[in-house]
Amino acid sequence: MKSLRVVVRHYGGPEVLEIVEEDAPHPASGELRVRTIVAGVSFAELLMREGIHPERTTLPFTPGWDIVGIVDEAGEGASHAMVGKTVAALPIHGGYAQFICLPEDEFTPVPAGVDPAEAVSLVLNYVTAYQMMHRLGHASPGQRVLIHGAAGGVGTALLQLGRLTGLEMYGTASLAAHQIVSDLGATPIDYERADFVKEIHRLTNEGVDVVFDGVGEANVWRSFRALRPGGRVIAYGFTSFLQKGQLAGGLRYRLRGILRPAWYAVRAFVSPGRRRILPYSIQYLKRWKPAWFREDLGALLDLLRDGKIKPMVAMRIPLTEARRAQELLGQGGVKGKLVLICNSLPFEP
Repeated sequence: MKSLRVVVRHYGGPEVLEIVEEDAPHPASGELRVRTIVAGVSFAELLMREGIHPERTTLPFTPGWDIVGIVDEAGEGASHAMVGKTVAALPIHGGYAQFICLPEDEFTPVPAGVDPAEAVSLVLNYVTAYQMMHRLGHASPGQRVLIHGAAGGVGTALLQLGRLTGLEMYGTASLAAHQIVSDLGATPIDYERADFVKEIHRLTNEGVDVVFDGVGEANVWRSFRALRPGGRVIAYGFTSFLQKGQLAGGLRYRLRGILRPAWYAVRAFVSPGRRRILPYSIQYLKRWKPAWFREDLGALLDLLRDGKIKPMVAMRIPLTEARRAQELLGQGGVKGKLVLICNSLPFEP
């Protein structure tokens, strides 16, 4: 049986994404093979494609952090009862493919009847949001939070989970996305026309309890200035690397951007007011506390099944157009989650 897969043979822009046709893989001992229905598209994959993501991958590799699919073959020692089940996983690479083989314990069952495109939105974006909010941020009802990129994939996840938690929310977004932010229960702030630090202090008097900063670089310190005493910035991304749809600067500039928040964290530790800057990485936390990942993804899938959260799917794009999907994400302004359709859906949502 033949299978399509996206391969990166050398680092560069979207043009390095190559579609290859090959024999479908077979699972090794203890593995399950999944017929991938959908794979998410994330900013982390753009950084990996350029060779600058902290999660280093040996060339050649297949991008794809998050997938949902149907188990169609079990290797020796794996549970044959899983065949036919819909599952989700965070492989970190390998998701842009029609078939993927992973150890059985990497998969989380997906409840029957949910849209696979919405389910895959949970694996990276919503688990990131959930863990930052509850594992690191220890958010509680009534607290004030500021969410950068509030109309994006992680941003909309934070807004929906924050509303369930009872948070008072503020979100930076372009003017065109303000309605989305408002509809999800937050006060929008136009980052292009206003200084968000001044706006937060004007709106709250003393600042916020938590800032979720996926922008990175110098924005992290500005977020720190928006905190009230005892507050925390949770830094988790580098969208500041994007300028006019391209990853800006050379390798030295980007490495400096990745390392700078660590310096800010030290600087914050010695600053008055008990304010802190905390880094978050889903893959490192998953390796350190794998039970947390399974527990948190399972809880989110239950919320999705019960209709308590509704991921925003920005576009559904065929796997063969993975290059276009990454170009769209790189241009900025994507509202919600971009999803690649790798195989036909079992139903129409």
